[in-house]
Amino acid sequence: MLNGYGPMDLANSLRAFVQVLERGSMTTAARDLGLSQPAVSKLIRNLESHVGAKLLARGPTGARPTDQGARLRERLGDTLSTIDAAIGAAKGEAGAIGGTLKLQALACLGERHLHDIAHRFRQLHPRVAVDLRLDNMPADLRTGDIDLAFGHTRANAQEVVQSRIGIVRRYLVASPSYVAAHSPIETPAGLAAHDLIVTDASLSENSTLTLRRNGEDLVVTITPTLSTNSASVLLEAIRAGRGVGTAQLLLVDRDIANGQLVRVLPHWEIRPSDLFVSYRATQRLRPVVRAFLDFAVPALREVDGIERNH
Repeated sequence: MLNGYGPMDLANSLRAFVQVLERGSMTTAARDLGLSQPAVSKLIRNLESHVGAKLLARGPTGARPTDQGARLRERLGDTLSTIDAAIGAAKGEAGAIGGTLKLQALACLGERHLHDIAHRFRQLHPRVAVDLRLDNMPADLRTGDIDLAFGHTRANAQEVVQSRIGIVRRYLVASPSYVAAHSPIETPAGLAAHDLIVTDASLSENSTLTLRRNGEDLVVTITPTLSTNSASVLLEAIRAGRGVGTAQLLLVDRDIANGQLVRVLPHWEIRPSDLFVSYRATQRLRPVVRAFLDFAVPALREVDGIERNH
């Protein structure tokens, strides 16, 4: 014991101190640690008493380190994360993979595939709970609310680690009833005479669609009759015969196989997008996160419409 302050007490206080600095809020840090706000405050007070210096300054905009607190944080470095990771790995090796797994994914990927992959993962690890959020906007990994994000956007921030899963292929599709009731589309220019249903991910900022054939790109300006970021809305509208749609193959592969949808301009594809998985560089990957990463990436590469090599 260190003057009645045991090693575990010290470790818990240091962990609370680091979490408050990373989150900038006593309340948020308490939620992350699974503690009450008064309990975290007490840990900080005990640490300050132990070192004999005030470490945090609290204000209306949150908590920030004092000069002594900043020096302590710098000296700690990644020590606590290294210890936690080692303990977590030991637990993981012993089969103790559990906890909440917080994921963000594109709507089409989550609705069509990732939720099923997460379910299969849970069958192997029943102690895991999954929080799956669907959002086509890039994930803000700085908040620490997301363990892993699956999306198309390439990260340009140093604090984000990103791995490329593969490319996602996109087709132009329509229902057989729509094709039968409208004039044939023989060239990309012919799209202008038809109702177009698109996702925001398939269009460029200037409302152009890039088509590709034999490695050559053709940019087509279009005026959609329906734009949506919902995979369900897109698919329902195309199936209902309301127009020609831009769709990821991973979303419509079954519909094409059973004849519910057909390809339009089958010699052309919409320019594919990269699919990435991302997480914070400063984030300690808990055993459950590392295990899911190792499980999900190979599973996604087996999905029809996701190809590892371009």
